[in-house]
Amino acid sequence: MIKTLIIEDELKSRDVLMKIIEKNCPELVVVGNASNVTEGVEMIKSLKPDLVFLDITMPDGSGFDLLEQVSDQKFDLIFATASNSHAIRAFKYSASDYLLKPIDIEELRNAVLRVVKRKSETPDMNNLNFLIQQLKRSDDNFQKITLPTGNAYEIINLKDIVRCEADGSYTYFYLTDKRKLMVSASLKHYEELLPEQDFIRVHHHNLINMNHVVRFLKEDGGYAVMSDGSKIEISRRKKDMFMERLKSFKLI
Repeated sequence: MIKTLIIEDELKSRDVLMKIIEKNCPELVVVGNASNVTEGVEMIKSLKPDLVFLDITMPDGSGFDLLEQVSDQKFDLIFATASNSHAIRAFKYSASDYLLKPIDIEELRNAVLRVVKRKSETPDMNNLNFLIQQLKRSDDNFQKITLPTGNAYEIINLKDIVRCEADGSYTYFYLTDKRKLMVSASLKHYEELLPEQDFIRVHHHNLINMNHVVRFLKEDGGYAVMSDGSKIEISRRKKDMFMERLKSFKLI
């Protein structure tokens, strides 16, 4: 069983989440609940939970204040939040699980199943520290992204991503250091997440970093030659947009 702690300031929300967990998540056992940062810190240190459901806004601080106080502890984390675009974007960039209130049962189950799959692994607190740094930013101009690659979290500089390639529901990332990372998320997910001023979808299967385009070949429909030597086809319907972007970039 996965020892679970709920940290949520609203009594009604806390009770609803507990009932949903009891009915739909047999893998979890709720060992306690807290209503603020102070209680949450004390319970994490005393109960040593495997999983924490954490609200963002509480009367004596934020969930991020709490995390900084328990940085020496190891546990999986699922955020519960009302709509907060900056926080949600930070969660996505750090590959963190989050649930929007009111809690959707299917989304909860999927988040819990991801925790269950990681049960044999030690929670990666480096990624949590990365998330805290992202959340402290005053804007959404993130410079790094976390890529979950099976048994690890890779924290990558956006400037080091040469291109992304779709493979069904997976995406391959090609990096400047010649690494190729496979991530279990769609190319569409990263198209929406990565900054559009730098990244452009040039084909059904390819998303490229315009900073790494070194040449445009006019043969056939057109190809972008990337800094890693790859030659990426430009689809006909994307060609005009690509050419407009190319004008604003200097070739490397």
